[in-house]
Amino acid sequence: MSEIIGEQPAESKRLRVDIFSDIACPWCFIGKRRFEQGVESFEYSQNVDVYWHAYQLDPSLPDNYDGSEAEYLSKMKGLDQSQVQQMLQHVTAQAAEEGLAYDFENLKVANSFTALRVLEYAKQHGAGNEMKELLLSAHFEKGLDTGNVQTLLELAGSLGLDAQELGAQIEAGAYAEEVNADISQAQQLGISGVPFFVLDGKYGISGAQPAEVFSNALTQVYAENVQAQ
Repeated sequence: MSEIIGEQPAESKRLRVDIFSDIACPWCFIGKRRFEQGVESFEYSQNVDVYWHAYQLDPSLPDNYDGSEAEYLSKMKGLDQSQVQQMLQHVTAQAAEEGLAYDFENLKVANSFTALRVLEYAKQHGAGNEMKELLLSAHFEKGLDTGNVQTLLELAGSLGLDAQELGAQIEAGAYAEEVNADISQAQQLGISGVPFFVLDGKYGISGAQPAEVFSNALTQVYAENVQAQ
């Protein structure tokens, strides 16, 4: 494609992707992996800017739920335990195909709001994607209590973030406003399930789609952006 004088070449165009997800959402971790694979196979992958946004599947959860994931889902969805176990086996198999080792037997069911506040802190300190990865893995693979502040501070510290500063800010209620703003934005966009991907502020992709869906969508939107210049 020839370059027009006064315009940036196609190779330098940026493409923004806003991702709404919950760290307590099993399909969000799978979707993250598939999206990353889609970006890797996209010709201008280095030009993709990702912005994580908070979303809560169940704001009514207590900080710590006294029961297993299967028991929680059974009550929440009104399904019997055998149906829930089949669901968990299915999502575990899907996760395994993406290299993820889900452990629902040891998963600690917890409200995700505090973890999302910690993620917001990490985002503002340049470690959003790394913290998102750690939180998802902690919740679904490592059996860590993501509703426990000390656990969250240790995860933040492992990324080189200031755990002491973060602890003081979390105790003071910081970052709740930003998390609630993300949740309100999702409602305004009509998002009722996650993961949800918004490309270039215009195109939405719902769910943990195959990697090629993301790659094709990125290619299409990028080409439209270049042509519009």
